[in-house]
Formats: sequence, C-alpha cells, structure tokens
Amino acid sequence: MAATTLPHHRAGSSRAALVTGASGGIGRAISVAFASAGWHVGVHYHRNKPAAEETVRFVVAAGGSGDLYQADIRDAQSIRQVVQVFCRTAPAPTAFVCNAGIAASHLVMRQPEDNWAEVLAVNLTGTFHCLRAMAPPLVAAGGGSIVVVGSHAGFHGTAGQAAYAASKAGLIGLIKSAAQEWGPQNVRVNLVLPGWQQTGLAEGAIPESGAWQDHALAWPPALDEVARTIVHLAQCDGVSGQVWNCDSRNL
Repeated sequence: MAATTLPHHRAGSSRAALVTGASGGIGRAISVAFASAGWHVGVHYHRNKPAAEETVRFVVAAGGSGDLYQADIRDAQSIRQVVQVFCRTAPAPTAFVCNAGIAASHLVMRQPEDNWAEVLAVNLTGTFHCLRAMAPPLVAAGGGSIVVVGSHAGFHGTAGQAAYAASKAGLIGLIKSAAQEWGPQNVRVNLVLPGWQQTGLAEGAIPESGAWQDHALAWPPALDEVARTIVHLAQCDGVSGQVWNCDSRNL
C-alpha cells in the first residue's frame, strides 16, 4: 500500500472524499467533480499509477487538492490501511465513493470459473471490504456518506455479462443492508447507476450510435452530470438505502 504519494496543499479544504478506482474514466470524473466543489480528494488506484497521477493533476487544476493512494480492494487489510492513512492526513472524511470495479464478457455456458471468481472478488467482495473499512471513521465523525457505483445490469442483466451483472446485483442488497445497520449512526449508504459511459471498462460493449431505444430520452447521460449527481448525493443528509438511476431507462 502506497499512500500520500503526491501531497498537495489543503488550505481551504474542510471536506474530504476518498474515491476508489479513480484512475479510470468514471472515477476521474467523480474526483474532479468533488475538487470543483472545493473538496480534498483521495485518489485511489490499484495498478495504473500514471493514470492516477493524472487524475490528481486534474483535481488540482479544478481547484481542489488531492493525494494518491494504492490498494488492492480484494485485500481487506490493504484497503483498511489506505482508509486509515487517508483519515489521518486529510480533513475529517465526509464521503467515500466505492467506484472500483472490473468487467467481463462471457456467456453463462462459456464463463470461465476463475474469471467469475475474480469479477465477484473485485466488484462485490471488494466493495464489502471497502464498506467495512469506511464506516468506522464516519461513525466516529458523527456521520457521513458512502456512495457505491453500481450498474443497470444489476437489475436487468446483460447477455454475455453474467458475472458482471451478478456482482452488481449483489451490491443492491449490500448497500440496503448497510444503510439499515448504520443509519442510527447517521452513516448514509446509497447506490448510483451511471448508465453507459465511454470508458475503458465499457470498451467494445457500448451500443451503436442510435441504438438507445430502451432510453426514454434516446441517449445516455453525460459523465459530468453523473459525477455531479454523486457529489450532490454525498451531501444529502436525509437520503440512505436508495438506488439513484442517472439515465432514462426503467428499473
């Protein structure tokens, strides 16, 4: 675990958010959205350090401040150490965003078992590890917000993506259970569905142009709108245990 690799001045930052998977497209947009609102941002990554360093540069350019953190969320101790270091070096944590995840494209009958296990280990069990590491500092601070990034596939499935859909479906029960358990301590836990986004995770799976018949608006949501929604949700004191769908499809 490497933490605080790229420290930056924190003057004026009274709120802090740690974003997992922030080296990728959605995580980077979320980090920049928090930075634009004046937050200090913990930028987590697993393997792609150069991309994470670029996210920190975007964060600073947007007017926020940020530090770099490395962890494998499949390892409970690794993410727990990152959260502990983040809480010691950043302003009092207000929000955590569980965005880290991987995709896979296999038909059920052709799904390799090792790939199935890996997708579940990252997307579902990894998020479980994150939640268990993130809740205690929020309880100690008197409350706060955890936002988990899910997927529309978790509600409706997607042909050829059984492992991914199953992992995202599991997040629904996880966040609703955690919200009930931690509600008395004012820790809010919500799930956001970002819709189709042109990122590395969705490469090769994005529908062809014009093939958005299942969307009432006939187009996917803009990434910056999704990111701003997450920042807003992180500050909603009366919302927990909810699923926020950011596009125009029915759930």
